[in-house]
Amino acid sequence: MSPGVLYLVPVGLGPGDNGLVHPPEVLRQLHALDYFIAERAKTARADLKRFAHPRPLQELEIHELPETPDTAWLDSRLQVARAGRNIGLMSEAGCPAVADPGSLLVRRAHHHGIRVVPLVGPSSILLALMASGMNGQSFAFHGYLPIAAGERAQRIQALETESAQWSRTQLFIETPYRNTAMLEALLGACKAETLLCVATSLTTADEWVMTRTVAQWRKAERPDLERRPSIFLLLANSAPLAKPTQRKR
Repeated sequence: MSPGVLYLVPVGLGPGDNGLVHPPEVLRQLHALDYFIAERAKTARADLKRFAHPRPLQELEIHELPETPDTAWLDSRLQVARAGRNIGLMSEAGCPAVADPGSLLVRRAHHHGIRVVPLVGPSSILLALMASGMNGQSFAFHGYLPIAAGERAQRIQALETESAQWSRTQLFIETPYRNTAMLEALLGACKAETLLCVATSLTTADEWVMTRTVAQWRKAERPDLERRPSIFLLLANSAPLAKPTQRKR
């Protein structure tokens, strides 16, 4: 018997997303799955209902992925794929295995020779980078920064220094209820000419993306980021865009 496949199933980025999450071919593959591994079973059921899964939800097998799964747990879940059954891996939001523990399951699947297939869907990290106007040739995602104010400021300054050295866009996230504190920390730690982008509630009706210099941010009215999923991007010492030249006639 041929082994099953581990499908990486993206979901929406937030309530009221624009519905353009899965093209027909991805939905077809999703609807064929009946075994899932997800961060939270409740969220997975809601997403599967929204994607009109043809099977009754109570008939689907959904296992919750521990935050730090050990090898024994991963192997026990992947055993069904080794026996020929396909598995769907789902994140809480966006693409699985990016900034979540699903990457450990994917790595273990490769260890066992199980085929891994990523399905098309929204990635808040790439969408934010696309909309920021910052360097898409060199960028790095750093996850969460330190919570303690002093450590966080040092980390921000280190990222800004690295950005200036390599012309690298730096991306990071924060727990939604600490977004406002993160923005204030960035405005306090970064140089005036550094570019800062805030991308909030991407793909939803409340989507908001803005790139300004830190100096401009300090003068502007602060956006409402309270409990809204956001990504922060910075690019240090970026040269201003040249004005288009006019041809002489």
